[in-house]
Amino acid sequence: MEEAFVDTPLGIAKLEGDALGLSSISVLNSKEGITQIIPKVLEDAVYQLNEYFQGKRTDFELTLNPSGTNFQQKVWKGLLEIPFGKTISYLQLSKLLGDAKAVRAVAAANGRNPLWIIVPCHRVIGSDGSLTGYSGGLSRKKWLLEHESPVKQQSLF
Repeated sequence: MEEAFVDTPLGIAKLEGDALGLSSISVLNSKEGITQIIPKVLEDAVYQLNEYFQGKRTDFELTLNPSGTNFQQKVWKGLLEIPFGKTISYLQLSKLLGDAKAVRAVAAANGRNPLWIIVPCHRVIGSDGSLTGYSGGLSRKKWLLEHESPVKQQSLF
C-alpha cells in the first residue's frame, strides 16, 4: 500500500492506494510532512483532488478500492450518485437504497466512508436541511458544500 500526504485548503489529506485502486483519503487534524514525490499509483488521485479544489473538476475518474462490508459498499455507491452541487437527506438516501427504515444504518455507513470528497458523504444533510455529523468536522462540510454550490455568495464590500 502506497501513501501520500498533500496539502488542501482544508488541511493535510492522506491518500492510500495500490495497483487495485484508491482505498482511502482522509483529512488530518495533525501536521504531517507533505510528500515530495507522489507514488505513481496515487498521482492521478492527487492531480484530480487538486483540480477539485481549484474549481476545475466536478467528477472524479478514479479506480476505487475501499474496504467495507457489503452494506457499506452499497451506501458508498449510492453516495456516488449524488450530483456535484446537490444535497440529499439521510432519509432520501435510505429510500434510494430501497429501505427507508435503514436510515440509521445508512448514516453509520456514511460516517465510515473512507474516501473523503471522492465519495461525497458531505452532500448528505439532515431532513430539516441542517448540517449533521461529518467525520472531517462540520466546518469542513460547510466549506465543501459552499465550494460546490452553483450560487456563490459575493461580498458587498
